Amino acid sequence: MNSPKRYSPEVRERAVRLVIEQQGEYPSKWAAICSIASKFGCTPETLRAWCKRTELTQENSSVNLSEHERLKQLERENTELKRANEILRKAAAFFAQAELDRKPN
Repeated sequence: MNSPKRYSPEVRERAVRLVIEQQGEYPSKWAAICSIASKFGCTPETLRAWCKRTELTQENSSVNLSEHERLKQLERENTELKRANEILRKAAAFFAQAELDRKPN
């Protein structure tokens, strides 16, 4: 029994990129996958799985990127609010001390 072929990440990326780039030249994505898979010596189902995995990875990375951007925005906002609170705290202490130092009439 033959052991399954192992394809390097570069070969997988190239095959997936070809499917993405050339699927418009075929009647369907599956037709593009079948044609391109034969050129790389893998089964269409293998190439379809690589394409699916790439799509899912890209979706997750875009979600993570937007979550990361949102987190950075909230961190900046939090820092700004802490500064504003510190200014208000110092101003309140200053005016309270000024009120105590004032001479009674």
